[in-house]
Amino acid sequence: MTPDAAFQIANALVLPQWLLMIFAPRWFVTQFLIKSFLIPVVLAVFYAYYLFSGGPPDFGDFGSLEGVKSLFQNGGDGAMLAGWIHYLAFDLVVGSVVLRDAHERDIPHWWIVIPIFFCFMLGPVGLLLYSIVRTIKIRKLA
Repeated sequence: MTPDAAFQIANALVLPQWLLMIFAPRWFVTQFLIKSFLIPVVLAVFYAYYLFSGGPPDFGDFGSLEGVKSLFQNGGDGAMLAGWIHYLAFDLVVGSVVLRDAHERDIPHWWIVIPIFFCFMLGPVGLLLYSIVRTIKIRKLA
């Protein structure tokens, strides 16, 4: 499979779960997906394949900004795709954890729609927004 095709498939895999988390958060299919991490696990297979398809990365490169830049500059499409899939998978895990935690804490869904959207678009920003929502909710209960 070409990196372009894998890119399209990876993007297509995550979108349904994001839409379900926003529009049907308590549906049994959504609950299965957020509890099983099925889609991030499928993405992990793609990630491992493309990360190691050009040979094993030099893990020492992860210790500096220059090393990481070198990994992406010299790793070709496979390395860039692996990096993108990494984002897709972990942002989806973060969004799933946010939704599960909100359900466990009885936080109204409309309070977390914006944080979930930001988990999708800018993962850490969504987590930050959810932590603010969660703190407000906990303080209201106290």
